[in-house]
Amino acid sequence: MKSILRFSLVILVFSCTNTSFSQKIKPKKVKENMQRVADWQIKNFKELYSNRKQPHHPLDWTNAALYVGMVKWAAMADDDAYYEWLKNIGEENEWQLYKRKYHADDHAVGQMYVELFRKYGDERMIAPTKEQFNFIMYHPSLSSLEWETPYHQDRWNWCDALFMSPPVWAKLYKETGEKKYLDFMVGEFKASTDFLFDKDENLYYRDERYFSQLDNGTKIFWSRGNGWVFAGLTNIMNELDPQSEGYKYFLDIYTKMAEKILKIQTPEGHWAMSLLGLDFYPTTETSGSSFYVYGLAWGINHGILDKATYEPAVKKGWNAMVGHVTKDGMLGYVQPIGAAPGKAWPDKTEVYGTGAFLSAGSEVYKLYGGE
Repeated sequence: MKSILRFSLVILVFSCTNTSFSQKIKPKKVKENMQRVADWQIKNFKELYSNRKQPHHPLDWTNAALYVGMVKWAAMADDDAYYEWLKNIGEENEWQLYKRKYHADDHAVGQMYVELFRKYGDERMIAPTKEQFNFIMYHPSLSSLEWETPYHQDRWNWCDALFMSPPVWAKLYKETGEKKYLDFMVGEFKASTDFLFDKDENLYYRDERYFSQLDNGTKIFWSRGNGWVFAGLTNIMNELDPQSEGYKYFLDIYTKMAEKILKIQTPEGHWAMSLLGLDFYPTTETSGSSFYVYGLAWGINHGILDKATYEPAVKKGWNAMVGHVTKDGMLGYVQPIGAAPGKAWPDKTEVYGTGAFLSAGSEVYKLYGGE
């Protein structure tokens, strides 16, 4: 009798899970979920869940990642309220990047500035970014990419950086037509990739400290770290001519990562916090996973990835992410600030997780018929 009950329970769980994964995705519902998450995050903009005593500065990388997704949502929303919210942040901070001149994290807010410039056409919105990037080009950091060297983070020697700064350079190139921005960015991106990319696994180490480390016998590839890279590649390619050499360079990395990402998606629809260590990190993590959904959906929408092969992963991933949004609109299971696999909780979130979710929704919406 116990065996029959146990078997029945397994069937019930499987049926419920399978139903969740097979739910049809409707553009209207995608938009509703995005608005719910965006509205909750704006309402709770200064609430923190990463054990910090003070709110993140509005120009900090955490918020900049939020803005990357929020501006995508603003373009879909029925009015300009979200654009105005973002614009007010820029005005209050005089359109400056954050405090460290060379550090990629402090460049990330520039992505939002360029998008607002595209909408409003106000040169003030990108002038400080151009000035700072011009300085960097003419006074490039000579630091080594090795972790222990002085001023090492003046260059992109950790994989998160490839989401933060390179898309800003690509956007400036697109807006100004000045190839110097593209050439500098591609050169630095290649140096970082040659240093951090594992050609056997087609994934990025977070930084040099993880080259020789193992976690329960597996190489350590941090999910959100690789999510940063995958989304960053997507945001760079959005700015480039598909026939250009630069585009082809980024496309090669993107397609290799996409193939790997597809293979290691979990049965539940997310990606393990240590990408090769699902057995040791079974807890859902939504920030890295949302970035994978974003990048994969983008690839299908642009005819790069085969829809029959990759769409089931996008559907399963998006449904999993939506399943971790509370009734009020908070995205749960976002890993706190870190640099390696760790823990996440259903009642804890972070602004960058919301940004990743909104980015994912913007491409899922298009994939399933939204305009």
